[in-house]
Amino acid sequence: MAEVPAFFRWHDGNLVLFCHIQPGASANEFAGQHGDRLKIRIRSVATDGKANAGLIAFIAKEFGLSKQAVELTAGEQSRQKTLKISASATIPSALNIVITAQ
Repeated sequence: MAEVPAFFRWHDGNLVLFCHIQPGASANEFAGQHGDRLKIRIRSVATDGKANAGLIAFIAKEFGLSKQAVELTAGEQSRQKTLKISASATIPSALNIVITAQ
């Protein structure tokens, strides 16, 4: 059985992602694991909440959801962020994992 990555968990039907963000990158992309977190590169700069908004937009697009379905629950001023993704039925193939709700 494959090892389950530490960067996510299911909580009350929502997917919780533990992320490490690299703002100001050349592209929006998943970049593997960074310790126990999912590394995500975001083009937006870390000024005036632009990186947070860019992150939410990127995650919503990748999961096929509206931006309202993605909530930043911790780490507003940090590179270490926690996201809650509501009602996710699709997991981006770029994550290279199979996730089943628990």
